[in-house]
Amino acid sequence: MAELSTLDAVTEAVESGAGLPEVVRAAARALDASLAVTDAQGGTLAVAARSPSEERILLAGGDGVSSIPLRVADAVVGSLKLRARTEPSASMRRLLVTMIASEVERVRAPGRASEDAAAEFLHAILARECDGEELLARGRELSLQLQDGASMIVARAHPQAPTEDGWRSRVRAVAERGARAVVSRSIAALSERENGAPGAEALLLVPGGEDTVAARAADSVLRELQAGLPACTFAVGRSRIAEHPSDLSRAASEALLAANVAEGSGAVGPGAAGPGGGGGGQESALAFDQTGAYRLLLSTMSDNPSELQRFYAETVEPLVAYDEQYETELVRTLETFLDADGNVAGTAQRLFTHRHTVYYRLERVRELSGLDVGSSDGREKLSLGLKAMRVLGIAHTGGPASEAGAGAGRVPRGSRRS
Repeated sequence: MAELSTLDAVTEAVESGAGLPEVVRAAARALDASLAVTDAQGGTLAVAARSPSEERILLAGGDGVSSIPLRVADAVVGSLKLRARTEPSASMRRLLVTMIASEVERVRAPGRASEDAAAEFLHAILARECDGEELLARGRELSLQLQDGASMIVARAHPQAPTEDGWRSRVRAVAERGARAVVSRSIAALSERENGAPGAEALLLVPGGEDTVAARAADSVLRELQAGLPACTFAVGRSRIAEHPSDLSRAASEALLAANVAEGSGAVGPGAAGPGGGGGGQESALAFDQTGAYRLLLSTMSDNPSELQRFYAETVEPLVAYDEQYETELVRTLETFLDADGNVAGTAQRLFTHRHTVYYRLERVRELSGLDVGSSDGREKLSLGLKAMRVLGIAHTGGPASEAGAGAGRVPRGSRRS
């Protein structure tokens, strides 16, 4: 009973609507502990610590600090960092964690409502559900002035290490923060598309009709993702300016295509060479205007996607399937060979492998696809097949080549340059 009596102050703070900071201070007194509450994206919402130094230890997750997920139903709404002098009973801790989680959910409800409205708006654009006038009206409800134009950005993140609950929401929040650093009214949402990738995809709208500003916003998104999610690689694509709201769906398709091409060129992380960038901190998002011949296939994708899918199936799909089944690198070898203008020695040098390995893989390409890279017609069809794969957003997974005859001169994957 004595333990339950200490909850009176916490209950009173919740019932009176005193706010999350007062609830956390009351809970800290009840537990005889220092507490900090963060939201699902890691932002600090409230702290109750005995001293500034204790607060620093708490927020840094130092010695003696426990981190407890705050859940409402199946959703993680934040976390509670706790540093107690004495370990509270399991029932007391559970009760207070539940009360704090409910308060966090109540506090974040208005922001979530705005976030949900932005997500509905962006998904409507992607699904082409509204005409220009309706988009203009719905944009005004979100304080978006679209009559001067806007651009779309697609940002993808792929984790390279185990992730925590809510990491996809963090991708959205970090990407939105990057765009808002340049254009404050930018909005973002997680994409609901099924693109077959085990990562996260954020769709962003950046108001304004200046291409240079849109480019700065896209680069800012990439920089924020690299700084905020160091264990991920990224691909960021940017559309042309949509001068009228009715053009926003087209712009979303352009941004998706640019992200596909960026991903096919090698997703970027801290210190990596970005698509169109040269490494050494010069990474940049890929603009639709920079996608070259891929642009010619976008109208085909919009008007007749089945034809594009059929062409991919007749050219490159057997190579992708073989790579996935046997963990080989036929697609990567073919891409490198075409980029090297059909030079086998140059291909071997770029792949850090032996020329005999390249010859072997290209022969496998011929056997599987029926197309010979030694002929101009074969090279052209295979090149278009690779482009169709990018436009369709198909990601392929390869691995260290294990096919017979591929061992000569192979450098172990861990020692290859990135």
